[in-house]
Amino acid sequence: MATKTDCIPLLKVLADETRWRITRELLRETLSVNDITNRLGLSQYNVSKHLRVMKQAGLLESTKDGKLRLYSVARRLRNRIQPGKGVLDLGCCSFQLDKSPS
Repeated sequence: MATKTDCIPLLKVLADETRWRITRELLRETLSVNDITNRLGLSQYNVSKHLRVMKQAGLLESTKDGKLRLYSVARRLRNRIQPGKGVLDLGCCSFQLDKSPS
């Protein structure tokens, strides 16, 4: 069970609208920076900056595929999604994945 202290980094990450949009895309499939840039209409610099913050908070995992780095939501968080409900349960709180955090 997560404590409030454990949740603080994730809550800070998920409170940002752009990072929330990136998270929702990465829950659908593993993507590169360029894929995310194209889907969300953001600059590569902006996407890379957000991905770095998200990875440091433990929200993302990355793998290398040749020259590309592919990003996905960390397995430990993916396992906390309630099947069929689209709810991410962090232990301290939960998020409806099809809605904006604002």
